[in-house]
Amino acid sequence: MTIASIDIGTNTILLLIAEIKINENILNPILNESRIPRIGKGLLSGAEILPSQSKIMFDVLDDYFNIITNYHCERILVTATNAFRIASNGKALLNQIKLKYNCEAKIIPGKEEAKYSYLGATFNNNSENINLVIDIGGGSTELVIGYKKNILFSKSFLIGVVSGTEMYLKHNPPLSAELACFSNELIVKFDEISKYRYQVDSAIAIAGTPTALACIKKNLSAFNEELIEGSILTISEIRTIAEKMSKLNSKDISEKYGPIVNGREDILLAGTLILEKIMDIMNITSVSVSTQGIRYGAIVSLFPNKGD
Repeated sequence: MTIASIDIGTNTILLLIAEIKINENILNPILNESRIPRIGKGLLSGAEILPSQSKIMFDVLDDYFNIITNYHCERILVTATNAFRIASNGKALLNQIKLKYNCEAKIIPGKEEAKYSYLGATFNNNSENINLVIDIGGGSTELVIGYKKNILFSKSFLIGVVSGTEMYLKHNPPLSAELACFSNELIVKFDEISKYRYQVDSAIAIAGTPTALACIKKNLSAFNEELIEGSILTISEIRTIAEKMSKLNSKDISEKYGPIVNGREDILLAGTLILEKIMDIMNITSVSVSTQGIRYGAIVSLFPNKGD
């Protein structure tokens, strides 16, 4: 079966087209596409996703569904996350998507988002490790600890790269006081995880922040999934990049690091600081970077005994 999975996030909209064999738990990616419409721009809980951003979203979806048609996908999954959860018009927009594209679409709660993140990041990992999966999104950050496919702990924290930037890092570059305030807020937000004493063997970081950081580390001028998947970021490398970026405005960041940060140049610092703080709190010295996430997990959850 050829299946398409779309992940509508606060900052990005991602498409995966894959060949799957459900009863054999096989997922072979055919195509991955990424766009950065930032539908959660300026979004506060209970407010509307702006008409300008929803128009961009539908433009991206139009493009994606043309691609899906060309690949003759037999099933289409659309997963919407935090922006749709907190927006007053999230359900109305979801219904428009269902009617316009005749697809399976749903707004998933934070706990399910965390599960999909974990399943996507670990679906081809057969190790005996206890894994931590870190998914830093635009409006929320999901942390999941699991053993094989069994989830031991998961939670969605209401802080992400877009919301963190808009709420705390308001100057460009941010003021020292803003950086200190953001750091303190992250300590408060993630304090809960310091109370869990799971012995994590390995940590996997997914989504735009770690993949962009991996590109920066490797001096890549363009995103290359094969070079990024499985690459390692140490906390000292992350801290060094964060210190450099904190002194630059978004234009300088774009010029320094090139096309690989396009669409993220103004929010990458917030994501880097979130990742650094989580690693600090959990005493993790390095993370493995994965390009897989919710769009993979939505498919893997269909497999027998994988989505329970």
